[in-house]
Amino acid sequence: MSKDAVNTAVAATPTDAAQVPADAGDAGYSKDLKARHVNMIAIGGAIGTGLFLGAGGRLHDAGPALAIAYLVCGIFAFFVVRALGELVLYRPSSGSFVSYAREFLGEKGAYVAGWMYFLNWSTTGIADITAIALYTHYWSMFTSIPQWTLALIALAVVLAVNLISVKIFGEMEFWFAIIKVATLVGFMFVGVFLLATRHEVGGRTPGLSVITDNGGVFPHGLMPVVLVMQGVIFAYAALELVGVAAGETAQPEKVVPRAVNSIMWRVGLFYVGSVVLLALLLPGSVYSADQSPFVTVLSKIGVPAAGDVMNLVVLTAAMSSLNSGLYSTGRILRSMAMAGSAPRFTARMNRSQVPYGGILLTCAVCVLGVGLNYLVPGQAFEIVLNVASLGIISTWVIIMVCHLIFVRRARAGLVTRPSFRLPGSPVTEITTIAFLLACLAMMWNDPEVGRKTLLLIPAIAVLLVGGWYAIRRRVTKAEDQELAELTK
Repeated sequence: MSKDAVNTAVAATPTDAAQVPADAGDAGYSKDLKARHVNMIAIGGAIGTGLFLGAGGRLHDAGPALAIAYLVCGIFAFFVVRALGELVLYRPSSGSFVSYAREFLGEKGAYVAGWMYFLNWSTTGIADITAIALYTHYWSMFTSIPQWTLALIALAVVLAVNLISVKIFGEMEFWFAIIKVATLVGFMFVGVFLLATRHEVGGRTPGLSVITDNGGVFPHGLMPVVLVMQGVIFAYAALELVGVAAGETAQPEKVVPRAVNSIMWRVGLFYVGSVVLLALLLPGSVYSADQSPFVTVLSKIGVPAAGDVMNLVVLTAAMSSLNSGLYSTGRILRSMAMAGSAPRFTARMNRSQVPYGGILLTCAVCVLGVGLNYLVPGQAFEIVLNVASLGIISTWVIIMVCHLIFVRRARAGLVTRPSFRLPGSPVTEITTIAFLLACLAMMWNDPEVGRKTLLLIPAIAVLLVGGWYAIRRRVTKAEDQELAELTK
C-alpha cells in the first residue's frame, strides 16, 4: 500500500488505523501454514548454513571468542525480530517489512527494502548451493563431480519442490528443522559426554585446557572477532522469515509471539552453547572454512560414520536455507510487483497459489552462482556471504526505522500498538541501528574481502537509483489505481 493511501485512510478516522486495508500483494494466498510450521520455520531461521558451515572458518579466525560474537549479535537479532513481530501483529502481510516500508517510508523505502532483501537472499542462495556442493564433496564418491555441477543439481531439486505449494514448503521446513534441532541436541549430548569422561578428541583431552593452552579466549586478539561480526549476522539472516510466513497463517496473533519469544533461548542454546562446546573439544586452529566444525569433531572421535551422518544433516540444513530463500523472495517480489517496483511477471501465481515468477527470478541469480562455483570454487562461499551481509544489514536497519516511525505514529494516536511490543523503544531501535552500521564499517578492516564488499555499495546505490527512475512512472500508476480503489 502506498504511503499516500495510508495517510488518506487514517486521516478520516484515526481509531480505525488498525484496520488499514491489506497490501495488494497479499491477495490470493492460502492460509495453509499451521502453528507448528511457523514455529519450526523460526527455529530453521535460527539454525542454518551460517552455523553448520560458517562457524568452522570463524572459529579458526577468532577462536573461542566467537561465542561472544554470536551472543552479542544474537541479542540485536532478537530486537529486530521482536520489532518485526510487533509490526506483523499490527498488520500481517506476506510482503512483510517491504509492505511496512511502503506504509511508513513510502514507495522509495519499499523499493530499497525489497531489492536489498532480494540481494541478500539471491546471494545467500549462491552460498547455500556452494555449501551443498562442499558438503557433497566430503564423500569420495562425489569428489570427481565438479562443484558447479552439484550446485546446479541442488538448485533444480529445491526449485521443483518450492513450486508445488506453501503447505509442502511448510512441511519440508518443519521436518528440516526437526532434523537440525535433533542433531544439534544430539551433538551437544555427545560433546558434554566427551567433556565429562575426558575422552580424547583428535589426540587431545577436551576441557578448559584446550582454550588456555592455545592462546586463551582471544588467541588472535580482538580484531579477528570484530571482523567476523558481519559473518555472524549472516548466520541469523533468516530470522525475519517469521514475518513473511505470518502472512500465510490463519492465526498470526497467536503464532507469531510464541515463535519470536522462543528465538532468544534458541540463540543461547544452539549458537553460543555449540560454539563453547566446539572450543572446549578442539583448538580453533583445527577447524577450517571448508568443513563443518561438527563434522571435524565427530570425524576425530574414532567413529567414521559419525562424520558421515553429521555431514548428511548439515547438507539438509543448506537445502532448508535455499528452500526458505526461494519462498521469501517469491512473496517479497510479488508485493513489490503489485506496487510496480518489480517486474510484472514476478506477481504471477500458479494454481497452488505460489508466486512462481519471483521464485524463478531468484533462481536465475543463483544460476550465476553456479558460474561463480565454476570460476572460483575455493572463494565462492566467502564472496557471496559478504555481499549477502550488505543485504541483510540494510533490511534489518529498515525494519528498525519502520518500527521507530510506527511507534511515533502510535504516540500521536494515528495507529494502535498491539500488546506484543519491542521493549525500550526508541533506545532499542537506535542502539540496534548503530550496532548494525558499526558492523558494516568494521568490514573495512578486512582488506581481502570486506573492503572490496564495501566498495560495492556505490555500485549498488547507482543501480538502485537508476532502477527507480526506470520504474517510477509504473509505481505512480499503481499508487493512483490503489488510491482510487480505496476511495470508491
